Amino acid sequence: MKQRTTALLLTAALALSLLGTAALAAEGDLAPPASSAVQTEPAEGGGTSAGEPEAQGENPQGAESTEPVEGNPGEDSEEPDAPVEEYIPDPVGSVTFGNLNRRMHEGNLQVLSIQESIDMLEEIDYDDLKEDLRLQLNELAKTQWSLVMSSGAMIEAGLMSDYEYHSAYDQLDSAYDAVRKQFDAIKDGDMQADNADTIRQLKNLQNQIIMAGEATYIALAAMEIQEDGLERQLAALDRQITELDLRYELGHVSSMTVKQAKSGRAALNSGLSTLGMNLNTYKGQLELLMGAEITGELSLGALPAVALEDLEAMDLEKDLETAKENSWDLYEATETYKDAREKYNDHGGDYGQTYKANDRSYTQARHTYYSAKYTYDNTVQSFELSLRNLYLKVKDYQQILATSRTALAVEQDNYTAAQLKQSQGTISQNALLEAGDKVAEAREKVAKAENDLFSAYNTYRWAVDCGIMN
Repeated sequence: MKQRTTALLLTAALALSLLGTAALAAEGDLAPPASSAVQTEPAEGGGTSAGEPEAQGENPQGAESTEPVEGNPGEDSEEPDAPVEEYIPDPVGSVTFGNLNRRMHEGNLQVLSIQESIDMLEEIDYDDLKEDLRLQLNELAKTQWSLVMSSGAMIEAGLMSDYEYHSAYDQLDSAYDAVRKQFDAIKDGDMQADNADTIRQLKNLQNQIIMAGEATYIALAAMEIQEDGLERQLAALDRQITELDLRYELGHVSSMTVKQAKSGRAALNSGLSTLGMNLNTYKGQLELLMGAEITGELSLGALPAVALEDLEAMDLEKDLETAKENSWDLYEATETYKDAREKYNDHGGDYGQTYKANDRSYTQARHTYYSAKYTYDNTVQSFELSLRNLYLKVKDYQQILATSRTALAVEQDNYTAAQLKQSQGTISQNALLEAGDKVAEAREKVAKAENDLFSAYNTYRWAVDCGIMN
């Protein structure tokens, strides 16, 4: 991820550096490059040569439009505004899952850094940038033309050598070509398309960071459930040791039995301590992801429940199409495949096999094309399989939760019966406590199943809505 982050930010920086280049431009009418000016003297009145960039009236392909997609300007929308959910800040030292996304966008330094790059790219005015480049082309052409016109006299006067003249001319020519390439990239919409891809890739990276934060939150919730279970087991073991100590005094059990029970308690207590350390570590990690003060003592709110209507609304085929449209990885593989196919077709495509079998450039293009094709097909198949597995996992956790709730209901009935028996004196207080432990254990299993279901569903929604699998 670090390599991808660096590459993305470098891409954004390179695109934005064009603004700094354009700032050097000066005003003036567009002049032809000196190479054409040498052949044909400019006409009186400062006309432009054929093929030069036009100053006005161009609408680059791919440029962002200020026109609305639907409706007419000034018309009020008939659809009412969507209700805005009220934001309730979390108390100090705590966080809820519903606020995590917002807090990471506001406090995560990586997300904020990437957002600055996105904002800078989105704020580029391509019309202004193209005009600045056009003016810069004019100045370069004029400078080159002045060099050509004055070079003869300067060489004769000994103020410039022939080598210095050609070196200066070539530098101006290279600079003109570089700026012209940028100008044409805007005119043809290539720069706009490239920057749009960069923005999409940067937003995909932001989503991956947010998703990692949510995964950490869910993992912490599971660890807290595990901690509750270990504490319950420790309390039950303490009761057992107390009973064993009494039975040992009565001579009903050996000292070895008591020692084994106490050894088990020490191991359980050690595991509980290790789990507490891990909770502190990962809570600190979550605080870092939110940009909060790192204490390791963060209090988590309960995970939201997955609504039954949301589960019933899952449609694997429709969701798969949506996920494919939103996936950056699939888009990137598609573009790579298209580029390789275009290059292969330029070399003759499949028809070239009959008369270009020994052409090295053709064979390389052919191998590149089929490699990209197989990579694309594999990416699509893996993506489809991954989403299918996520879908099945959600459905499986749904039935596990239903089973766990049924088991909890049974244990609650058993506990009610145990209470009655204990009141009648037919079972001991410890037996009643053991029945209560079974209820607590069943309740923990329900909580774990709810956590697993939410985790799987949340991952599925990320895959569908943002095209991110993990």
